[in-house]
Amino acid sequence: MRIALPMLMLAASLLPAAAEGVEGQGGEPAEMVAEVVAEEVAAGAGGFAPVDAREVVLADYLWLARPVVVFADSPADPLFARQMRYLEEGWADLAERDVVVIVDTYPAARSDARQRLRPRGFSLVFVDKDGDVKQRKPQPWTARELAHAIDRTPLRRQEMEEARPAGR
Repeated sequence: MRIALPMLMLAASLLPAAAEGVEGQGGEPAEMVAEVVAEEVAAGAGGFAPVDAREVVLADYLWLARPVVVFADSPADPLFARQMRYLEEGWADLAERDVVVIVDTYPAARSDARQRLRPRGFSLVFVDKDGDVKQRKPQPWTARELAHAIDRTPLRRQEMEEARPAGR
């Protein structure tokens, strides 16, 4: 297991203390939200495990993971199918970068991600750990292209610098 995941688990364990008495969007205590997010990220690190957008709030991933949200108007959209294949094929590289794939193929459900990011048709949106939208793509993107975009962000550069052994 890479260094990033243990650090992520540590951050998730500290979140409840920092947010004592705070509730998540669904009224859950913050510590329960942090535990669920940490479990989702840990499960995703072992294998490709997209999360349904109807079950999450983007703010719950703040400072814990990099949400990559894939939108389509239908699960049968060929662009959606191609995007999911690309993400699954390159999952090892994305998991190393604390990516959580969130899928939203039901516009009528009006998920938190759909309301916040306002996609039209097929769209891939990369949100960094700080909650800022870094990329929006109207066409499928390979995992390699996405990993390269992640590696260019200041937060990822800082993570890579901190992971380097001292003296290098």
